[in-house]
Amino acid sequence: MRAPLPAIAFAVLFALASAPAAAVEAFTADYAARYMGLQATGRMALEPAGGNRWKYSLEVSGAGARLEQNTVFEADGEQWRPVSSRDSQRGESGLAAMLVKPRTTTATYDWASGQATWDGDVKDDRRGPVRLQPGDVDGMLMNLALVRDFRAGKPLSYRLVEDGRARRQVFRPVGTESITVAGRTRTATKVAWKNDERSITAWIVDDLPVPARILQQRDGRDHIDLTLRSFD
Repeated sequence: MRAPLPAIAFAVLFALASAPAAAVEAFTADYAARYMGLQATGRMALEPAGGNRWKYSLEVSGAGARLEQNTVFEADGEQWRPVSSRDSQRGESGLAAMLVKPRTTTATYDWASGQATWDGDVKDDRRGPVRLQPGDVDGMLMNLALVRDFRAGKPLSYRLVEDGRARRQVFRPVGTESITVAGRTRTATKVAWKNDERSITAWIVDDLPVPARILQQRDGRDHIDLTLRSFD
């Protein structure tokens, strides 16, 4: 599941979220979803993968479409780094079979060699290698790091290594908003990043380890919209 405001507002909002970062804990979270305009359901899960590794996954399905993303990462205290990831989408029936182009990509983050590479349905110039740096994240891991760092009052600045390239993404607060999770109204802080083609907005509730809502847009249109319904 791959844009700024004034500095004073940034400081005030982050002063409200200065609790220390929580340890990694397993969870499952169910979302209502819209994917490329199609109604769907989503599930996120974080589970141990042996040693200090964790698997974080997202599955979105409905109206004949299916999106699956996962990343395996190593957690050493507050230092998290991706090890591998997989991203696939396909239209299985109906209108989705025409709208959703089948695509599967995998990424390997080899920290011993300091390089990331990609395989599958990717262009030759997006296969890498890309040189890795401490603190690098992939798109899925950035979701978790975003909430972790917000709760710790840290800057939301990430070097995203994905799709055969590395890009800096800096999230800024864009206000607060009420959001309903499991029948309970909560106050969420909205943080956002955008460039000329894409934007990501996340709604963060202080005691939840995942965003209460995530909206990704491409060329001004909603691409995927996930709203949390329940959390275990």
